[in-house]
This record gives sequence, structure tokens and C-alpha cells, in this order.
Amino acid sequence: MQKIPRFNEYKVLAYRIFLAYIFYFLARLLFVIYNIELIKVDSTAEFIGLFYHGLVFDTTSILYVNALFILFSIIPIVGNTKKEYKKFLFYVYFIPNLFAYATNFIDFIYYRFNFGRSTRASLDVLEHERNIGALLLNFLINYWHVFLLFFIFAYIWMQFYKRVKIHHEKPIVNFKYFAYSTVSFLLIATLCIGGIRGDFKKSTRPINLLDASRYVKNASQADVVLNTPFAIIRTWSTNSFKKENFVTQAQIDTLLVPIKQYKNNISTKPNIVIFLIESFAREYNGSCNKNTKIPNYISYTPFVDSLAQHSLFFSNAYANGWKSIHGVSSVIAGIPSFKDAFTSSPYPKQKIESLVSTLKSEGYDTSFFHGAPNGSMGFLGFGNILGYNHYYGKTEYNNDADFDGVWGIWDEPFFQYFSKTLTQKKQPFMATLFTVSSHEPYKVPEKYQGKFPKGTINIHECIGYTDYALRQFFKEAKKQPWYKNTIFVMVADHGNTIKYDEYRKEFNRNTVPILFFSPNEKYVGENKDFAQQIDIYPTLLDMIGYQKPFRSWGRSLINDKQVAPFVIKYSANVYQFMSGNYICTFDGKKAVGFYDKNDKAMDKNLIKNRTAEMDLLELRCEAFIQDYMERVIDKRLDK
Repeated sequence: MQKIPRFNEYKVLAYRIFLAYIFYFLARLLFVIYNIELIKVDSTAEFIGLFYHGLVFDTTSILYVNALFILFSIIPIVGNTKKEYKKFLFYVYFIPNLFAYATNFIDFIYYRFNFGRSTRASLDVLEHERNIGALLLNFLINYWHVFLLFFIFAYIWMQFYKRVKIHHEKPIVNFKYFAYSTVSFLLIATLCIGGIRGDFKKSTRPINLLDASRYVKNASQADVVLNTPFAIIRTWSTNSFKKENFVTQAQIDTLLVPIKQYKNNISTKPNIVIFLIESFAREYNGSCNKNTKIPNYISYTPFVDSLAQHSLFFSNAYANGWKSIHGVSSVIAGIPSFKDAFTSSPYPKQKIESLVSTLKSEGYDTSFFHGAPNGSMGFLGFGNILGYNHYYGKTEYNNDADFDGVWGIWDEPFFQYFSKTLTQKKQPFMATLFTVSSHEPYKVPEKYQGKFPKGTINIHECIGYTDYALRQFFKEAKKQPWYKNTIFVMVADHGNTIKYDEYRKEFNRNTVPILFFSPNEKYVGENKDFAQQIDIYPTLLDMIGYQKPFRSWGRSLINDKQVAPFVIKYSANVYQFMSGNYICTFDGKKAVGFYDKNDKAMDKNLIKNRTAEMDLLELRCEAFIQDYMERVIDKRLDK
């Protein structure tokens, strides 16, 4: 029987692609092991089911990454089996494969902070970092085991690649050779196109991140079905900002009230100081956990807990994004981030009404403080768009003796610099301080080693240090003439490492404390209503008696009776809108789930038993998304 031309080459090609599936499976297994406390997989059978559904996403990634390798392996030419060509194929195979494969390993750790697979937006954050080398070195030191595993797997992968070889054969160059080569080329190319799209039957669109949620019992399992190369590839050139037409303008004005105007208080001009505290999650704050009934709960914020007793604080508050820059846009401008961050979209360079612009119109001096290298996190650029009068960073601090070696100036000395700088300003002023130290690599200054409880997870000691730095700031600020005429706000940008099961629940993964303190104690007490970062902007304007209309998707937390308390955020590839008795999950087109407000794990979907309240909740979510998209795209964020 005559031998089929190039059959051995195609067989070896199939083997090498199969190897990629094996190593993607191993990466998925390690991903679950590293994040077992965050991802609920009840049994081996359930994991096998998730792995099975993940094969289609692996196929897309593997075919994308290996497109050139497959092309050069099947192209209808002669000389494919020569030693030089085989060496060329080796590099064409491993260079893109190992780069892509490494992103899975990064998410072994990064998932603990991001609560989702890394996407293009995750890479955009690095664009604003000037100390990438130091960050990489720190990651290498602290998570050496991840690097070690990656290099072990890469070595084993290469060894298995070499075990099955293409033997050099001098081809019989004739019509049959080229005919078989051409037909095989077209057949394999067709299969690859179908594999990249994810489904031969889907004629409308390729599979995307949302499709992973079709196969899971709880939201976190979608990240097991997915792989990181897929998440990056599918979001590389996407723009989720697009106009929708769900509801009428009259419904938006009634349900959302995007233009607010408060006349509850007389006009005053107190100073406003906002602490945007890095990773200072609600979980770590005892004042926010008095009623959570968490067994053996420990607080790491003694000063903030004591301050809360003289403040108005919200113990049921949420972040409207998942990165530091999202916290800035949410708190200062009332602009949340959903699937794609507003600040990383094509639209942030426009006139934006915010706390900065409204307070400047009232004669306030406005400043942004961040102890990291100037421009880090994108704060300087976005601050310029918002119109801050002054920016104070590591450059202005001008003393590298207080540099932590990775992120920026230690919190305690920078907070003292903050206080001294404010004392030099003319009142009224509005100042925002974004802190640095309560962050990976989870270190405290050498002189404070052993002063704060180590706790049970990596960040606890750093939380104690930042809490202490706040205590020292207020100790000094009390001596200053501006202190008694100031409203202080404390809020975290997002969550961080999780200790307690209560905060591993899907809807509780990015919870933050929100606290308003003024020395005259006009507003005091715990409020258990739903609250969120975008509510801070309208609340402050209400507190100072700002009388003019202004754009705000949030609501005043002290007086707003027009809009019922609510929370909106984006997680597990869906919008999540909570108000009243329910949580609504919305995929961008329709509601896909309803959960009892107390079911923060979102285990029991009630969508088959819809009520009028659920219908209204979906309508409110649609109104929010529609107005948000229209104003962002049409550049109407100034009113």
C-alpha cells in the first residue's frame, strides 16, 4: 500500500498540539489548588466537568497561539523535514506557547486580588508604572514557587516535544504530493477557524468570556472553565462601550435621576479631605463587622474602629471597580468601571463634572497626593483630566530615605507630609490622598517590625501599619487651624487577600468601608443601607449645601429620597445590581439571574419565580447601563 504523503508530519503536529492541552489542564488544576478558598469546587467529578467545558476555551487559545506553528507545519512546500526547518519550528512553537502559558501562572496569585482572569485591562494598568522592574523582582522573590513551577513545566514540555520526531524523508515531488498537501492544508485551516471561534454551529459570534458562565453552578467556577490566554486574547481589541436602547429617557429620569440637585442643607464651605486607602477592605475593619457573626473575627484597624464611633459609617458598602484607578474615578467623579475600565477606554479624555470641578467652582483649592513615583497607577493623567490644581507625589516629597523600595513613600511619613502641606494651604481646600503601604509586598518599615499583629494572612500587618499611620495623622491634624472645619472621608479602593468565608462569597468579594467624620460630629452612627463608592461624590455635595444641579449616578447617603439604596458593579462577567430584596445579574442584554439579597454567595437563582420587584430591578439596571453608555460615548459627563 502506497504511503500517504506527509502523514507522519501531520501525526507529529497533532501530538504537539495535544501536548498543549495536557499542560493547559495542569495549569487549570494548579489554578484551582492555589485559589481553592476562593473557588468552590465540591468534588473531583465537578472539576472534571469544568475541565471538560474548558476544553473549548483551551482550543481557542491553543489555536490562536499556535497559528504560525500550524501554518509552517502544513504549508505545501518541500523541505519540511530538514534539520534546519525542524529547529525553526521548535522556536515558532515554544516562544509564543510559553509566553501565553506564563499568564496562567501569573493568575495563580493575581486572582486573589482581581477575582477574575486577567484581561487586556489588566495589562493596561502596567502602562502607567515606572517601577515595573522592581515589581517583577518583588513578585519573583515572594512567589518564587510559581516561577519554579513554570520553568519545571516548560522543561518537561520541551522534553515531551522532542520525544516524538519528524524523520527526515526526501519527498517524492509530484502532483499527488502537492494535491494531498493542499487538501490537508485547507482541511486543517478550516478546522482551526472553527476551533478558534469555539463552535462550528455559532454563525453569529465567536465564544467569549460570558460563555464560560453557561456551564457553572456558581460564578467563580467560570474562571476555572476559562484560561488566561483566552481572557487576554478575547479582550485585546474589544470595546464594551456601546449605546443601548432598553428604556425611555423618561424612565431614566425617574428610575435613575442622573441629574441631582439637593437643597437639604445651607451652603457652607468646609475643607474636604478624602483618604482613598489602598486595599483597606471592609473585612479588616472591626467597625463594619459587628453584626456579621463571623466566628473568631479579629479586627486589624483599632484606630479606624475608634474613629467610627464618632463618624457616620456604612457597614454594607461596595467598590464599583476592582483596581486602584477605578476607585479614583468612582469616588471622585462618580464614574464606575464595568467590563472595561472607563479610565482605560477611548473616552476618559473629556470634560468631566466631579468633586474637583464642582468644588473648584465654589472656590476650593484641589490637590491629589500619592507617595508613589509620579504618574504611577495613571493617577497623574486622570487627575489632570479632572482638573486638580496640584499633584504631590514621590518627586515632590523628595526624600528617598522613606521609599519602601517598591511602591512609594511609607504611609506614616507621607501622611505627615500631607498634614504639613494642607496647613500651608488657603481654606477651603479639597485634598485626596491615595495611600501606598497596605499592598503587596506586604511589608512594614523596619522600625515597626513586631509592633502590629501579623494576623493570619499576608496583608494584616500592613493594615495595622496604615491604621497606625492614620492615627498619627489625626494626632497631628488636630493641632492645625483647619482641622475643625473639615469633613474627612475614608474609603478603600478595593479589596485584597481574603481570610473569612463571608468575604469569599461572590457578591462580598469587593467590599469596602465608607466613613464620614467631622470634628463637630454632625453625622454620627452606623448605617446598614446599601452604599457604594459612587455615592461619596453626591453625599459630600449634599453635606456642604451645594445648591446647583450636577451629574451623578450615585445618591446622597444622608438625604436622597428619590433613588432607593442600590449597588451596581461588574463581576463574574455580568453586571450585578442589588437593591431592595434582590440581586439581579445582567449579561448586557437581559437578566440572567435573581438572588435573595442575603444570598451573597449567589447560590440559588430565583429567575424562574420572577416577581414585580425583580422586573423593576432589571429595569433600573437597564436604565443605569443605558445612561452610563450614552453619557460616556457622547461625552456628556460634564452634566
